[in-house]
Amino acid sequence: QVRLVESGGGLVQPGGSLRLSCAASAHIFENFVMAWFRQAPGKEREFVAFISRGGDGEFVVDSVKGRFTISRDSAKNTVYLQMNNLEPEDTGVYFCAASGNAAATIYSAYYSVWGQGTQVTVSS
Repeated sequence: QVRLVESGGGLVQPGGSLRLSCAASAHIFENFVMAWFRQAPGKEREFVAFISRGGDGEFVVDSVKGRFTISRDSAKNTVYLQMNNLEPEDTGVYFCAASGNAAATIYSAYYSVWGQGTQVTVSS
């Protein structure tokens, strides 16, 4: 079964860190672009970061640049989102997604496989 399973969310104080994990099937991990999106309460889902199939290219949105890093572990078929210096504005449900599109993209419409989401809450 093709699927993505996220983990690692939780409650953290401002300035703290979390690492999200997204475990994928081997087929997805080897052939799809992987990305993270997030959705804050009352807002639309937004792109956060993507990493290419081979892991040789990644991109993060400006609002998290310098604080978030996306990476992948081929031995574990897992993609990570390391989040440092978290801010209350980072609160939301974080989704892992996979795209079979030839080129990596920030547009959610091109991502055909989604995880169930993991809640991140940044609050004192």
